[in-house]
Amino acid sequence: MAPAPAEGRVPADFAKRAIAGVVMALVAGLVILQDGWLLVAVLMAVVFLAAREWANLTLKANPPAHAVGSTVLLPLLALFLVHLAAGMPWLLGLGIPVLLANAWLLSRIDGWPERGWVLFGMLYLGVPAVCLLALRDLPDGLHLMLWLVVVVVCTDVFAYLVGRTVGGPKLAPRISPGKTRSGLLGGIVAAGIAGALLAGLTGWGPVSAGLCGGVLALVAQGGDLFESALKRRAGVKDSGSLIPGHGGVLDRLDGFLFAAPVFALLVALDPAGS
Repeated sequence: MAPAPAEGRVPADFAKRAIAGVVMALVAGLVILQDGWLLVAVLMAVVFLAAREWANLTLKANPPAHAVGSTVLLPLLALFLVHLAAGMPWLLGLGIPVLLANAWLLSRIDGWPERGWVLFGMLYLGVPAVCLLALRDLPDGLHLMLWLVVVVVCTDVFAYLVGRTVGGPKLAPRISPGKTRSGLLGGIVAAGIAGALLAGLTGWGPVSAGLCGGVLALVAQGGDLFESALKRRAGVKDSGSLIPGHGGVLDRLDGFLFAAPVFALLVALDPAGS
């Protein structure tokens, strides 16, 4: 694993990371503006790409194709049914052959420790994807999704900037040597401010939206640390190499994977914005 860049110095790949980040933000914005089957298709593609990285991080070297298939099959089915089966409950019958196929694929994986990682991967990737789709399908789903994206992006950006500028004690040196406590605090404060300023998108008041933003920032940083722990366990720097300067899909979505279900739960408990 490559060492973290020294505090106060601009990383050599900063320009490449910045350009890739802008492109990803534009693509994400275009996707969020859409709904229906385009969003379902994008989420399915992301789940598939993330499942390949998950298998490489958690399973033995050269994980078999049926491990990836088993990881993605139920999440893809869930996305399909959540979007299509609202007025057609008979479509739930499609789940039976898919469940049988998934059980067969799972049985082809050697040992329960490996199967356990696959089962956890189904939840890790499937639950956030379904939550994002469910949020987007709400009457005010576009605004809710935009608010969530801004809050999580602010968390990542300001945690990085504050951590690099201020430095100080490490947050979890054994897991991610580059992360600092000051960066965590900077991300929480920035997300709280952004959430409060954009409170109108949620239907909540500025105080409630700000507090929610701070909570989601903490949750998103937890997702970042979780993926860092997986990469350290696997002995790799990035989950993949798909995105120049940013690593893989999981490297960019680790915060969203934790934050999306929590935000969906908060909306369900107080659906002011839906």
